Amino acid sequence: MSESAFPLHTAIVMDGNGRWALSRGRPRIFGHRAGATAVRRTVEAARRLGLPVVTLFAFSSDNWERPRNEVTALFSLLREFLDAEMARCRDQDIRVEIIGRRDRLPARVLQAIERAESTTAPSRAMRLRIAVDYSARDAIAAAAHRLSPASAAPREDLARLIGGPDVDLLIRTGGEQRLSDFLLWEAAYAELVFLKVPWPEFDQEHLESALTEFARRQRRFGRVATAV
Repeated sequence: MSESAFPLHTAIVMDGNGRWALSRGRPRIFGHRAGATAVRRTVEAARRLGLPVVTLFAFSSDNWERPRNEVTALFSLLREFLDAEMARCRDQDIRVEIIGRRDRLPARVLQAIERAESTTAPSRAMRLRIAVDYSARDAIAAAAHRLSPASAAPREDLARLIGGPDVDLLIRTGGEQRLSDFLLWEAAYAELVFLKVPWPEFDQEHLESALTEFARRQRRFGRVATAV
């Protein structure tokens, strides 16, 4: 893949854990645990492939409406994942960053986040951003609230306050075709790839397939295509 066709920022909506588990007669948490394994597998594949920035949608602000036992289990899995993977990420030169609200997270999850971020802070080869208690609408509203009325470049300043790099490729697993309040500002010109494979089954082959599809796309950003 040429450098111009390489996604600098790949975002993934990791969908399909619960349905994958229920289709096998297992509880939804079984699917979320399998999904955590898929996260590890995908991060390792992204590092091998040289993706510089990957953002994973782990828990949306709307997910608080799920059953309490499922929410508790999801945060337990997140804490376990961060504690188990921070040393591996450090060794692979991967910096872990958490985006989203933190004021509603359990104390032990916050502690795990702080440990993972501080442990991997010097890493430079890849940024792994995990969206937790995240809403793109809330992020845009919060940035707009902080924007000065006298701003000379409101769009650029708003983008700076939102704080994330533009998304080049956005992948969603599980067969659904929507953004679900994920990186709405950053994904304004993202190439979207929707896959039927449920997240627990996602692997390097699926990631490479999405990258190949991305390379086929002609990105015009509102401009007219350049004649060959």
